Amino acid sequence: MNERYLEILAQYDLTADSIRKGRSGMICETAAGTVLLSEYKGTLKRLEFEQQVLSQVREAGIDRVDDYIRTAQGELIAVGEDGTRYVLKRWFTDRECNIRDRREVRPAAAQIARLHRILRGIGQKEEWNLGSILTEPMELEMERHNQELKRARNYMKNKRKKTEFESCVLGNFRVFYEQAVSACEGLKKLRQEEGGAPLFLCHGNLDHHHILIGETDMAVIEFHRMHLGEQMEDLYYFLRKVMEKHEWNVGLGMELMAAYEHVLPVSATQRRYLYYLFLYPEKYWKQINFYFNANKAWIPARNIEKLKSLEEQLEAREKFLEKTFLFP
Repeated sequence: MNERYLEILAQYDLTADSIRKGRSGMICETAAGTVLLSEYKGTLKRLEFEQQVLSQVREAGIDRVDDYIRTAQGELIAVGEDGTRYVLKRWFTDRECNIRDRREVRPAAAQIARLHRILRGIGQKEEWNLGSILTEPMELEMERHNQELKRARNYMKNKRKKTEFESCVLGNFRVFYEQAVSACEGLKKLRQEEGGAPLFLCHGNLDHHHILIGETDMAVIEFHRMHLGEQMEDLYYFLRKVMEKHEWNVGLGMELMAAYEHVLPVSATQRRYLYYLFLYPEKYWKQINFYFNANKAWIPARNIEKLKSLEEQLEAREKFLEKTFLFP
């Protein structure tokens, strides 16, 4: 199997000392350093967009990003004999950020701010296809999820014999659904009043899996969902993962916001936007969406535990929202 990858690496004038399977492709140790070789099914235009941005990110001060490497012929895509397309990018073997360690999540929040500050300074190019890098407004996604919540609730209500999971949902549905509606309506109102939060380039999938801790610096990886949108969504994805692990600790939440704002201030509009993202019970929706689209006759015990845990953390989450954002 390795011979196929060796042939592809030859297009880059690289030879591998070792090749091993990674989560995103084949990790190759070469004289030029560690690289990741993976199949690619997207467009060349998307690759060019990512590479232009990541090159500017490196030039602006965050060197450790997984930008793409061109072939010896200057191409971003290498094609195998069977027609399979590959990309090669710099890779890092550092471990993921430990979101249970407060000493790591604070500098990680600051690193996100540094990335956002750089991305804000990158001007849009005429050749970028904005239609492909724009995402739909978050309130539209929330609205769709709210309809799914109601559909699932109505299905459960009409069942004669209810499972433990279904009884749990029907018992706490009102409070979570009210939060979902409030978050959606709040974002709509914010959009009407302020035009929403300003649009900048965003990582698009920024959580602890994509922030790697090195000996002296942090790497940020996997920009394949990078788009033009609200950067507070990046911050939200990371903070939510952290706060869930720390039982919505208010002190830690304020520390993380302070670490981010020490590098990049958050405007009043952005703070309101972030508040509504946290207000929306996303994990609750995920559990119910999983239920509605899976085998309803059997729900894993772990899913029931997660649902009960969300209810138990409800008060702490509301306190976090109140104290951290001071809104409304």
